[in-house]
Amino acid sequence: MAVRSRGAWRRLLLLLLLADSAASPAEESGGRREAGGGEQSEEAAQPHHDSSYGTFASEFYDLRYLSEEGYPFPTAPPVDPFAKIRVDDCGKTKGCFRYGKPGCNAETCDYFLSYRRIGADVEFELSADTDGWVAVGFSSDKKMGGDDVMACVHDDNGRVRIHHFYNVGQWAKEIQRNPARDEEGVFENNRVTCRFKRPVYVPREETIVDLHLSWYYLFAWGPAIQGSITRHDIDSPPVSERVVSIYKYEDIFMPSAAYQTFSSPFCLLLIVALTFYLLMGTP
Repeated sequence: MAVRSRGAWRRLLLLLLLADSAASPAEESGGRREAGGGEQSEEAAQPHHDSSYGTFASEFYDLRYLSEEGYPFPTAPPVDPFAKIRVDDCGKTKGCFRYGKPGCNAETCDYFLSYRRIGADVEFELSADTDGWVAVGFSSDKKMGGDDVMACVHDDNGRVRIHHFYNVGQWAKEIQRNPARDEEGVFENNRVTCRFKRPVYVPREETIVDLHLSWYYLFAWGPAIQGSITRHDIDSPPVSERVVSIYKYEDIFMPSAAYQTFSSPFCLLLIVALTFYLLMGTP
């Protein structure tokens, strides 16, 4: 009985093995058909790629110039041109110094400077007939030496940058700490013109003065070599006649040497003497 039982179990096991082997090829073939069908469906889902130039250009435009939402990417805003310096505000909403021909403005004076308070800052505008640099110095006297200097320098790349200097005797030493901000400048018509702001109050330091105090203003300009300033154009640059307060706006004109020949006291005295001599010498 036990032998027959074992034989029946063997036959049953053999039948199960035969049935499994018969089903496996069908499943594999069905799996292959399903896999093939999946591949075909994926191929059908993918759009046909056109290799023409027009299609390439369209796809390149979509990738290069359209964002994910399909809108064109914004372009960079244009650079604002340098706003011209207005002189009709001189003596009203800002203080001005003009050096040169009588009646000159920021574009025709040999040297021009304006200043005005804007909140906690003072805005300066400088312009001079030069291809190098234009500067203003803040001094406790009318002499060069121990002065805080702001200079607008035209470099070889055509840019105008604002630098900070400190006069050591007759030599201008550049200072790394630069109080200027919101700076802009341009070189046009053989003129260096710039605009910048600097704080009214600064931490106490030898090379930077507090502008809420009154100082003599030193005006200078001259050539530059590879962005480095050289000696100023004239031997005795103009200086403000008295200390300047940023809280008082004036429009001050200083005639250049070519226009002050007959206005100096010495020349007037000489004219009077020559006139008296001619009159006395006439019989």
